[in-house]
Amino acid sequence: MSSSDDEQQPRWGSISALFAAEADHIVSTVGAIDPSARRDAVSLVLQFDCNLDPFVACLAINYIDRYLSKREIPIEKPWIVRLLSISCLSLASKMKETCKPLADFLREKDFVFDAQTIRRMELLVLEALDWRMRSITPFSFLRFFTSFFSPAQPPLLQALQAQATQILLKTQNEMKVLEFKPSVVAASALLSAAYEFFPVQFPAFRSAVASCEFVNEVIAATNNPLFFLLFLFGSYHRQIIK
Repeated sequence: MSSSDDEQQPRWGSISALFAAEADHIVSTVGAIDPSARRDAVSLVLQFDCNLDPFVACLAINYIDRYLSKREIPIEKPWIVRLLSISCLSLASKMKETCKPLADFLREKDFVFDAQTIRRMELLVLEALDWRMRSITPFSFLRFFTSFFSPAQPPLLQALQAQATQILLKTQNEMKVLEFKPSVVAASALLSAAYEFFPVQFPAFRSAVASCEFVNEVIAATNNPLFFLLFLFGSYHRQIIK
Protein backbone atom coordinates (compact mmCIF):
# COMPACT_ATOMS: atom_id res chain seq x y z
CA MET A 1 0.00 0.00 0.00
CA SER A 2 1.36 3.35 -0.98
CA SER A 3 0.17 6.77 0.05
CA SER A 4 -1.52 8.82 -2.66
CA ASP A 5 -0.47 12.23 -3.87
CA ASP A 6 -4.10 13.36 -3.71
CA GLU A 7 -4.29 12.89 0.03
CA GLN A 8 -0.80 14.16 0.74
CA GLN A 9 -1.62 17.37 -1.12
CA PRO A 10 -5.25 17.95 -0.02
CA ARG A 11 -7.51 20.55 -1.56
CA TRP A 12 -7.60 22.86 1.43
CA GLY A 13 -5.82 25.84 -0.07
CA SER A 14 -2.65 26.80 1.72
CA ILE A 15 -0.95 24.60 4.31
CA SER A 16 -1.72 27.20 6.95
CA ALA A 17 -5.43 26.83 6.22
CA LEU A 18 -5.06 23.07 6.59
CA PHE A 19 -3.50 23.41 10.03
CA ALA A 20 -6.12 25.97 11.04
CA ALA A 21 -8.95 23.65 10.02
CA GLU A 22 -7.70 20.41 11.57
CA ALA A 23 -9.09 21.18 15.03
CA ASP A 24 -12.57 20.94 13.54
CA HIS A 25 -11.87 17.38 12.40
CA ILE A 26 -10.93 15.87 15.76
CA VAL A 27 -13.37 13.55 17.53
CA SER A 28 -14.29 15.72 20.51
CA THR A 29 -16.19 13.03 22.43
CA VAL A 30 -13.71 10.15 22.44
CA GLY A 31 -15.10 8.94 25.77
CA ALA A 32 -18.47 8.27 24.12
CA ILE A 33 -16.99 5.68 21.76
CA ASP A 34 -17.50 2.01 22.63
CA PRO A 35 -13.93 0.59 22.60
CA SER A 36 -15.10 -2.90 21.66
CA ALA A 37 -17.23 -1.72 18.73
CA ARG A 38 -14.43 0.52 17.51
CA ARG A 39 -11.84 -2.24 17.75
CA ASP A 40 -13.99 -4.62 15.70
CA ALA A 41 -14.86 -1.97 13.11
CA VAL A 42 -11.28 -0.76 12.65
CA SER A 43 -9.94 -4.31 12.46
CA LEU A 44 -12.33 -5.03 9.62
CA VAL A 45 -11.18 -1.95 7.70
CA LEU A 46 -7.54 -2.93 8.17
CA GLN A 47 -8.24 -6.35 6.66
CA PHE A 48 -8.20 -4.53 3.33
CA ASP A 49 -4.84 -2.82 3.92
CA CYS A 50 -3.14 -4.72 1.11
CA ASN A 51 -5.67 -3.48 -1.43
CA LEU A 52 -6.82 -0.06 -0.31
CA ASP A 53 -5.10 3.26 -0.70
CA PRO A 54 -4.14 4.31 2.86
CA PHE A 55 -6.14 7.49 2.36
CA VAL A 56 -9.30 5.41 1.97
CA ALA A 57 -8.58 3.21 4.99
CA CYS A 58 -7.75 6.16 7.24
CA LEU A 59 -10.73 8.17 6.00
CA ALA A 60 -13.07 5.23 6.63
CA ILE A 61 -11.75 4.92 10.19
CA ASN A 62 -12.28 8.65 10.67
CA TYR A 63 -15.91 8.19 9.64
CA ILE A 64 -16.25 5.25 12.03
CA ASP A 65 -14.87 7.25 14.95
CA ARG A 66 -17.11 10.21 14.27
CA TYR A 67 -20.16 7.97 13.88
CA LEU A 68 -19.50 5.99 17.07
CA SER A 69 -18.99 9.23 19.00
CA LYS A 70 -22.60 10.16 18.17
CA ARG A 71 -24.42 6.84 17.82
CA GLU A 72 -24.47 3.67 19.91
CA ILE A 73 -24.40 0.18 18.44
CA PRO A 74 -27.30 -1.87 19.88
CA ILE A 75 -25.97 -4.76 21.95
CA GLU A 76 -28.51 -7.09 20.39
CA LYS A 77 -27.30 -6.16 16.88
CA PRO A 78 -23.51 -6.67 16.82
CA TRP A 79 -23.64 -7.25 13.06
CA ILE A 80 -24.19 -3.51 12.63
CA VAL A 81 -20.48 -3.02 13.38
CA ARG A 82 -19.58 -4.93 10.22
CA LEU A 83 -22.19 -3.04 8.23
CA LEU A 84 -20.81 0.25 9.57
CA SER A 85 -17.28 -0.68 8.50
CA ILE A 86 -18.36 -1.63 5.00
CA SER A 87 -20.49 1.49 4.61
CA CYS A 88 -17.68 3.77 5.79
CA LEU A 89 -15.29 2.05 3.38
CA SER A 90 -17.79 2.57 0.60
CA LEU A 91 -18.16 6.27 1.41
CA ALA A 92 -14.40 6.74 1.69
CA SER A 93 -13.87 4.94 -1.62
CA LYS A 94 -16.24 7.36 -3.31
CA MET A 95 -14.03 10.22 -2.15
CA LYS A 96 -11.20 8.65 -4.14
CA GLU A 97 -12.25 8.33 -7.77
CA THR A 98 -9.34 6.09 -8.73
CA CYS A 99 -9.91 3.68 -5.85
CA LYS A 100 -10.81 0.05 -6.53
CA PRO A 101 -14.63 -0.37 -6.50
CA LEU A 102 -15.94 -1.52 -3.15
CA ALA A 103 -17.91 -4.30 -4.85
CA ASP A 104 -14.59 -6.00 -5.63
CA PHE A 105 -13.62 -6.02 -1.96
CA LEU A 106 -17.02 -7.33 -0.91
CA ARG A 107 -16.70 -10.25 -3.31
CA GLU A 108 -13.24 -11.04 -2.01
CA LYS A 109 -14.37 -11.06 1.63
CA ASP A 110 -17.74 -12.78 1.02
CA PHE A 111 -19.78 -10.20 2.92
CA VAL A 112 -23.51 -10.93 3.17
CA PHE A 113 -24.88 -7.38 2.96
CA ASP A 114 -26.57 -6.38 -0.27
CA ALA A 115 -26.07 -3.04 -2.00
CA GLN A 116 -29.39 -1.63 -0.81
CA THR A 117 -28.58 -2.36 2.85
CA ILE A 118 -25.19 -0.71 2.49
CA ARG A 119 -26.73 2.37 0.86
CA ARG A 120 -29.19 2.73 3.74
CA MET A 121 -26.36 2.53 6.25
CA GLU A 122 -24.35 5.04 4.22
CA LEU A 123 -27.23 7.49 4.55
CA LEU A 124 -27.31 6.99 8.34
CA VAL A 125 -23.57 7.67 8.48
CA LEU A 126 -23.90 10.77 6.32
CA GLU A 127 -26.64 12.12 8.56
CA ALA A 128 -24.62 11.41 11.73
CA LEU A 129 -21.61 13.19 10.22
CA ASP A 130 -23.72 16.14 9.02
CA TRP A 131 -22.54 15.33 5.49
CA ARG A 132 -19.01 16.55 6.30
CA MET A 133 -17.01 13.93 4.43
CA ARG A 134 -13.79 15.68 3.42
CA SER A 135 -12.00 14.99 6.68
CA ILE A 136 -8.46 15.97 7.59
CA THR A 137 -6.38 12.93 8.55
CA PRO A 138 -2.69 12.36 9.39
CA PHE A 139 -2.09 11.51 5.73
CA SER A 140 -3.01 15.09 4.86
CA PHE A 141 0.26 16.24 6.42
CA LEU A 142 2.77 13.58 5.34
CA ARG A 143 4.15 15.42 2.32
CA PHE A 144 4.51 18.66 4.29
CA PHE A 145 6.46 17.07 7.14
CA THR A 146 8.52 14.92 4.77
CA SER A 147 9.95 18.17 3.37
CA PHE A 148 11.76 18.65 6.70
CA PHE A 149 13.82 15.50 6.07
CA SER A 150 16.41 16.95 3.72
CA PRO A 151 18.90 16.36 2.17
CA ALA A 152 17.72 12.75 1.93
CA GLN A 153 17.48 11.36 -1.61
CA PRO A 154 14.01 10.75 -3.14
CA PRO A 155 14.18 6.92 -2.84
CA LEU A 156 14.98 7.22 0.87
CA LEU A 157 12.22 9.76 1.37
CA GLN A 158 9.77 7.43 -0.35
CA ALA A 159 10.86 4.58 1.91
CA LEU A 160 10.54 6.85 4.94
CA GLN A 161 7.05 7.87 3.96
CA ALA A 162 6.03 4.28 3.23
CA GLN A 163 7.23 3.21 6.68
CA ALA A 164 5.38 6.11 8.32
CA THR A 165 2.25 5.08 6.41
CA GLN A 166 2.45 1.55 7.78
CA ILE A 167 2.99 2.87 11.30
CA LEU A 168 -0.03 5.15 11.00
CA LEU A 169 -2.24 2.30 9.84
CA LYS A 170 -1.03 -0.08 12.55
CA THR A 171 -1.77 2.47 15.27
CA GLN A 172 -5.35 3.07 14.16
CA ASN A 173 -6.45 0.34 16.58
CA GLU A 174 -5.29 2.52 19.48
CA MET A 175 -7.87 5.00 20.77
CA LYS A 176 -5.01 6.97 22.35
CA VAL A 177 -4.21 8.35 18.90
CA LEU A 178 -7.58 10.11 18.83
CA GLU A 179 -6.37 12.45 21.57
CA PHE A 180 -3.88 14.13 19.22
CA LYS A 181 -4.30 16.39 16.22
CA PRO A 182 -3.76 14.74 12.81
CA SER A 183 -0.68 16.90 12.19
CA VAL A 184 0.92 15.75 15.45
CA VAL A 185 0.19 12.11 14.65
CA ALA A 186 1.72 12.51 11.17
CA ALA A 187 4.85 14.22 12.48
CA SER A 188 5.32 11.61 15.21
CA ALA A 189 4.93 8.74 12.73
CA LEU A 190 7.55 10.25 10.44
CA LEU A 191 9.90 10.79 13.36
CA SER A 192 9.41 7.19 14.40
CA ALA A 193 10.29 6.02 10.89
CA ALA A 194 13.23 8.45 10.74
CA TYR A 195 14.63 7.04 13.97
CA GLU A 196 15.24 3.81 12.04
CA PHE A 197 16.15 5.22 8.62
CA PHE A 198 18.34 8.19 9.66
CA PRO A 199 19.61 7.60 13.21
CA VAL A 200 22.52 10.02 12.84
CA GLN A 201 20.40 12.84 11.44
CA PHE A 202 17.43 12.10 13.68
CA PRO A 203 18.12 14.84 16.30
CA ALA A 204 18.30 17.46 13.55
CA PHE A 205 15.10 16.20 11.95
CA ARG A 206 13.33 16.21 15.31
CA SER A 207 14.39 19.80 15.94
CA ALA A 208 13.28 20.85 12.46
CA VAL A 209 9.82 19.33 12.91
CA ALA A 210 9.47 20.74 16.42
CA SER A 211 10.27 24.21 15.11
CA CYS A 212 7.43 24.12 12.59
CA GLU A 213 5.48 27.35 12.95
CA PHE A 214 2.17 25.54 12.59
CA VAL A 215 2.71 22.97 15.33
CA ASN A 216 1.58 24.27 18.68
CA GLU A 217 2.35 20.99 20.41
CA VAL A 218 6.15 20.73 20.33
CA ILE A 219 7.17 17.39 18.85
CA ALA A 220 10.02 16.64 21.24
CA ALA A 221 10.27 12.94 20.53
CA THR A 222 12.15 12.05 23.68
CA ASN A 223 9.29 13.45 25.78
CA ASN A 224 6.29 12.77 23.56
CA PRO A 225 4.32 9.63 24.57
CA LEU A 226 2.72 9.52 21.13
CA PHE A 227 6.14 9.14 19.52
CA PHE A 228 6.90 6.12 21.70
CA LEU A 229 3.50 4.62 20.93
CA LEU A 230 4.13 4.95 17.20
CA PHE A 231 7.72 3.79 17.56
CA LEU A 232 6.59 0.63 19.35
CA PHE A 233 4.09 -0.11 16.60
CA GLY A 234 6.75 0.54 13.99
CA SER A 235 9.12 -1.87 15.72
CA TYR A 236 6.37 -4.47 15.97
CA HIS A 237 5.57 -4.10 12.27
CA ARG A 238 9.24 -4.51 11.33
CA GLN A 239 9.42 -7.75 13.34
CA ILE A 240 6.36 -9.08 11.53
CA ILE A 241 7.74 -8.47 8.03
CA LYS A 242 11.25 -9.76 8.69
